[in-house]
Amino acid sequence: MTQEAAATARLLTAAKEALENYHDVHVDDDGALTFRHADVPCAVQAMQLADGLTVLSLTCVVAWDLPPTDELAQSVAERAGQGLFGTLGVVRTERGMDVTLRYAFPAEGMAAAPLGTLLMLVVATASQLRTELLAEPEGTTN
Repeated sequence: MTQEAAATARLLTAAKEALENYHDVHVDDDGALTFRHADVPCAVQAMQLADGLTVLSLTCVVAWDLPPTDELAQSVAERAGQGLFGTLGVVRTERGMDVTLRYAFPAEGMAAAPLGTLLMLVVATASQLRTELLAEPEGTTN
């Protein structure tokens, strides 16, 4: 196993242990971790960006197949400017708009408790955003 592979494996193991305090966590064939927080599917991956810089990347699918309105896109853009943990993204598809929340951070050496807290802050934000977006008149149930 290469040094890079060992570093990412260690980081994913630490993330899995931290998340298992809150969720059932599945390990995918490619090593990514997946779980659901309420109705929000999430995935965690690890990657080495540079020698000595290994990061975790958390992606939450906040909502999908929402009506592709300018009002909804503007609402998401306004929320993105509110200093959230993570970066909101909107993707327009054939079935509507999908909203994601992504957060990447260097996590090597973090203890399980602070790592779990940080991951849950992002996931809780994604769940809150989902609730707010689906409550808006433009939103639909997913």
